[in-house]
Amino acid sequence: MRLRTVGFRKLSLGLAAALLLSGSAHAAEVKVMISGGLTAAYKALVPEFEKATGNTVVTAYGPSMGTTTNAIPVRLERGEPVDVLILVGYALDDLIKKGKATADSKVELVRSPIGIAVKAGAPKPDISTAEKFKDVMLEAQSYTLYPESASGAFVMKTFEKLGIAEAMKPKLKPQADPAGIVSAVANGEAQYGIFVTHVLSAPGLEPPVAFPAELNSELVFVGAVAAPAPNAAAAQAFVDFLKSPEAVAVFKAKGVTPGA
Repeated sequence: MRLRTVGFRKLSLGLAAALLLSGSAHAAEVKVMISGGLTAAYKALVPEFEKATGNTVVTAYGPSMGTTTNAIPVRLERGEPVDVLILVGYALDDLIKKGKATADSKVELVRSPIGIAVKAGAPKPDISTAEKFKDVMLEAQSYTLYPESASGAFVMKTFEKLGIAEAMKPKLKPQADPAGIVSAVANGEAQYGIFVTHVLSAPGLEPPVAFPAELNSELVFVGAVAAPAPNAAAAQAFVDFLKSPEAVAVFKAKGVTPGA
C-alpha cells in the first residue's frame, strides 16, 4: 500500500507539471463518456486523478454502440459535451472517422475476453472449443447479456456464424446494463451470463469461463481526447494518467489485462 501511495504521489507531481507547462494549471472539469465494461477500475482511478490534479471528473456511462438514449454515439450526435471517450476500439475508430475524437490521442487501455458465468455452486460449462460452445448454448435453458453492448453484438454475430441464431432467440433474457447480467445469473433468473470476463467476476457467481480462442472474442478498450474537447489539456492529462504504471496496476488488480 505504501509503495502504491508513493507511486501516486510521483504521478501527482508529474501531472501537475504537465498541466503547468500546458498553461492549464487551474482546476478544470473533465467530462468523460465511458463504456460500462471498465466501471470498476475506472471508479478506483478517478479519485486518484482528481487528487493529483485538482480537476473534477464528470462521468456519463453508456454502451459503445447502439441506438439507446445513453449509447455514446447517440450522446455525441445530440451534442452532449465531452472531453474524453473510453470505449471499444472499433467503435472509437468510427468516431474518429466522423471527427468526434482525435486520432493522435488514441491509446489502448485494456483487453478483456468475453466469457460465460454461472451462479455460485453451479457447474461451469465446457466451452473449450467452438463446437462445444455451440452445444452448450443449444442445450442452455436461458442466458442473459447486454444486447446494446459490444460484447452483446459480438455474441449475436457469433450465433449467426455458428448457425444457431434462431434457436437462441427465445432463450435470451436481455439486460439494460452489466449489473443486470450479474444479478440475473446470481438470483437464478438466467442460467448463463455473457459479458466481458472481468465484469462477471462478482459475488454470487462462479469465476467466468472465457470463450474459446478460435472465436476471437477479446475486446480492446481504448481512450482518446474528444474533438472538440472543451478542456483539451486536462483531457489529455487524464488519458495519459490512464496509461501510467499506477493506473496499469489498478487495471490488473481489477482483473483486466493492460493494453499495449
